[in-house]
Amino acid sequence: MRRELAGMSAGASRLSDPERMSEGGSRYRLRDLFTPLDTLLVSGGDPRLALDARDRVNAYGCAASPEPEIWNFGSSTASTISQLAYDRAALAREELVHKCLFDEVEIAFDARCEAMREELRSHLQLSPRVDVVFSPSGTDSQLHALFLARAVLGASPVTIVVGADQTGSGTVHTARGHHFSSMTASGFTVRKDGAVTGLAGDSIAVPLLDAASGIALRADADAAVMRAVEDSLAQGRRVLLHIMDSSKLGWRAPSAACLDEIARRWPRKVQVVVDACQARLGRRRLRSYLDRGYMVLMTGSKFFGGPAFSGALLVPKGLSRSLDRIEGIAPGLFDYAGRCDWPMAWTALRSRFERRPNFGQWLRWEAALAEIGTYYAVPGAFRSKVLAELSAGIASMIALSPSLRAVPGAIEESAADDEEFAQRTIFPFTLLRHGKPVSIAETGAVHRALARDMNEEIGGSAADRQVAAQRCLIGQPVRLERPNEAPQAVLRLCVGARLVTEAWSPDMAQAQRNVQHILDRIAHVVVKIELLLDRGAAAPGKFVLEV
Repeated sequence: MRRELAGMSAGASRLSDPERMSEGGSRYRLRDLFTPLDTLLVSGGDPRLALDARDRVNAYGCAASPEPEIWNFGSSTASTISQLAYDRAALAREELVHKCLFDEVEIAFDARCEAMREELRSHLQLSPRVDVVFSPSGTDSQLHALFLARAVLGASPVTIVVGADQTGSGTVHTARGHHFSSMTASGFTVRKDGAVTGLAGDSIAVPLLDAASGIALRADADAAVMRAVEDSLAQGRRVLLHIMDSSKLGWRAPSAACLDEIARRWPRKVQVVVDACQARLGRRRLRSYLDRGYMVLMTGSKFFGGPAFSGALLVPKGLSRSLDRIEGIAPGLFDYAGRCDWPMAWTALRSRFERRPNFGQWLRWEAALAEIGTYYAVPGAFRSKVLAELSAGIASMIALSPSLRAVPGAIEESAADDEEFAQRTIFPFTLLRHGKPVSIAETGAVHRALARDMNEEIGGSAADRQVAAQRCLIGQPVRLERPNEAPQAVLRLCVGARLVTEAWSPDMAQAQRNVQHILDRIAHVVVKIELLLDRGAAAPGKFVLEV
């Protein structure tokens, strides 16, 4: 079958075919599945997925096919697809092509998406009563959450974004029901920050950074959330409370006590959606959120290490019943979703949407599910042990480096439902040269240089050149504003699911050697950063910066 696909791909139509895109929702044809797999994997998304014409990587430095020679420590941003995940996507395509010989493309595709919902629920140990809405990215899922919140609350809510300074750059737009890019994943051209027809509203930002006392979590985060909720409700508004678990820096807010107080004081007036796009929370905590009636945003492309982008909105059953009351659908939402994105049980809602299979979104989720399943196949005790060892090792390396200054984690007592995520998995740091902060531009240049072979630029000894030659991905710069001071950029070393699965072996001696091998690689990355700063080899220039 693989040879058959390869032979037919030469005659396949491009997914960006102008005639089909202009029709805005005409049926995809079987021949679309014969498009080269690399092309399919970066299709069906917004411009962030586009590959650079020269280097064939996206804005996050990730290629569409496996690059095992690159070390991946950037799972807070994006990871290059693994061979395991790539093979699963290839096999899934073959199986769908086979099924399409007996059923229409849309029918076979719909059945596969429903099977993926069940697989995701199984891996996360969720009830069958939890519904899953797939999307091309976590940013798209935020618009889905806003749409459902309007149905639940019976009005246009004001969105309160907790951690607005540490969420995705598109959230400032989606929180207000605005377009976050110039093109949707469905191929519709829109005006960035223009209103999504029928979804536009207001939003309130609650930042988490206490910049006045250094880079740290503000002490009054709970109080700030309570004030924002109380003020909004006093104006007669309903509230969509967008909480963080966890942020780009690994922070969680508000506290459980704060959420309990909100539920006690204002029942049925506040709908909570949890930004868990980083997927750095225990399965018990995830279930507890859904049991409380919260919606949950997640992706398969952060902690789990699937290819960017793949989004999902988890919806508790009680909320999905509110869909029966929807009289009209925001017209702008049709630009962001097709029928197969919604669960089959939502028959009335689904019937309003076009049959528009998104093959790229589907294949990225197939790849992500390969990573998720492999991760949870590793015994829980081992997952906890490895995360603890990697956490301690990375923290120690950052503390010992004269060029890296650690950003403190949020201080919160861990609970049983944190499971292995009682350990930190994101390690943010700023850069120093001779004890002084490095500029944002140079921080971005260092980030880019890490992903390139820099041995010619670094020079020096054979050992230095070997270090400089190794390509590696770490979490891209996060811009942090500071009052009365120049803004800073923070880089991140990240522990992702793939590191745990690479370390696993039933032979504990071998497993320990595997963990040490990972720590040695991280030490190598730290040394490369120090060399880049010392030799000035990373020249500032254009780079992607999260804001």
